[in-house]
Amino acid sequence: MLTNNIIIYNKLKDRLTFSFEDISIALGITKESSKVLCSRYTAKGILIRLKKNLYTFPQKWDTYTQEYFLKISNLLQVPSYISLITALSYYEITTQVQQNYFENISLKRTKRYDIKGSLFNYYKIQKKYYSDFIKTNGIFIATKEKAFTDAVYLYSFGKYKIDLSSIDLNKLDKNKINKLMKIYPLKTKLIMEKLCKI
Repeated sequence: MLTNNIIIYNKLKDRLTFSFEDISIALGITKESSKVLCSRYTAKGILIRLKKNLYTFPQKWDTYTQEYFLKISNLLQVPSYISLITALSYYEITTQVQQNYFENISLKRTKRYDIKGSLFNYYKIQKKYYSDFIKTNGIFIATKEKAFTDAVYLYSFGKYKIDLSSIDLNKLDKNKINKLMKIYPLKTKLIMEKLCKI
């Protein structure tokens, strides 16, 4: 007879993440029993707990591509989008390479998740700045100009460090940046003007 963990894996292995409700359905048990099982399996290393009621398998985690980690970034805080150096690296606009480090913009809170050595950083911004992101390959990510604008905005208030020499500004549309900057504080505008000559 198959053990519960094998049944769970066989039924949910094609899912990026899953909840205790999914396990409840997979095993035909109550949600309460599923919660207890998830807690026990997480302690034993059979499951990885990403956040409250969001799990994945350790054997899959070790094989995930960059794209999967970006998708998980979107799920750890909802709503959020990939931005800053992570997005600029995705677009090949910076020479900075971040290993197991993913930066995001969020409406909820500034927070960091450390999951098996992978860091997921979230920077909270005001709702009026939460814009100019797209969905591509199932990932919510800032446009390249917005990723740079987010970085300069946070940098201008001492909340973010950025190696400006690593960024190829020629790959950014200065007109788009100029339009984005209209709603930002003077402090951010002055730094952006100096950097981009806009």
